[in-house]
Amino acid sequence: MNRNIVVSFVATLIALWVNLADAQQTKKVPRIGCVFGASASSVAARTEAFRQGLRELGYVEGKNISIEYRFAEGKLDRLPALAAELVRLKVDLIVTSGPPVTRAAKEATNTIPIVMANKADPVGSGVIVSLARPGGNVTGLSALYPELSGKRLELLTETVPKLSSVAVLVLQPVRPPHHR
Repeated sequence: MNRNIVVSFVATLIALWVNLADAQQTKKVPRIGCVFGASASSVAARTEAFRQGLRELGYVEGKNISIEYRFAEGKLDRLPALAAELVRLKVDLIVTSGPPVTRAAKEATNTIPIVMANKADPVGSGVIVSLARPGGNVTGLSALYPELSGKRLELLTETVPKLSSVAVLVLQPVRPPHHR
């Protein structure tokens, strides 16, 4: 899925939430907590795209919206503490990326809304109950959900009526071995 589409979708969800918060409280500047498993430098393009999406919707960081960033620097065992820190800061919304980050945020709070941008299966990873009814305080976007595989195949066979077989190639990222 195109990263710009994901960023725009998440920014739109946040803007809708901020508009609801604005309707309730006009004095308070909404505070978003963003937590990442990676380093700030490795997600710099994403965070800038996120800021740009918010600016396009009229939200300027430091002016009418505040963003608290937390980075685990690849040390995923730090995620629960980072998520708990955002909860203690009483952010209004938490934005996550990836199942481990979303899971840590979900374990830290069941009241603060969490908007996820997952590449993996959020149902299979236990982050949400189902795509149709996520339940709890987690919502967002996922690109790889097996529940739609049948629908994709149905659309393919409608598009290509004489189709008799389909092959699927799944590419997994190659992870370098850990050196100690």
